Amino acid sequence: MWLLLAFIAVPLIEIALFIQVGGLIGLWPTLGTVILTALAGTMLLRHQGLSELGKLRAALSGSGDPSGPLVHGAMILFAGALLLTPGFFTDAVGFALLLPPVRAHIFMQIRKRIVLHDMHQPRRGPDIIEGDYQTIRPDRNDPSGWTRH
Repeated sequence: MWLLLAFIAVPLIEIALFIQVGGLIGLWPTLGTVILTALAGTMLLRHQGLSELGKLRAALSGSGDPSGPLVHGAMILFAGALLLTPGFFTDAVGFALLLPPVRAHIFMQIRKRIVLHDMHQPRRGPDIIEGDYQTIRPDRNDPSGWTRH
């Protein structure tokens, strides 16, 4: 439902802003502003994307938590898509997502809703199913061991 509302509201907001801004500064300055914001956003996107990629590499090579750089990278990617979409509203949201404090706030809100489990610790609880297994030796005709004749 929220996605449908966004698909309806965002184009209407963009059309209204284009009409308002175009009426104030004219057609060509409006189009120039849209193109300049796309170019500026692309440059900022490249810089911040490479920075987050370096942080992700550092977190993956060490014992750091890669969730922060992954989420920040996803938000930067989304910001890039918004900045390449023509419009003032999408540009404003895209530029906001390029601000590290805005991304940090969004990440904290996301993190509150997600439960993380440590994969190295065995989970104990009612959802553990015990069972028996049987080792199947592969024959000559099936070296993979995935099928049985």
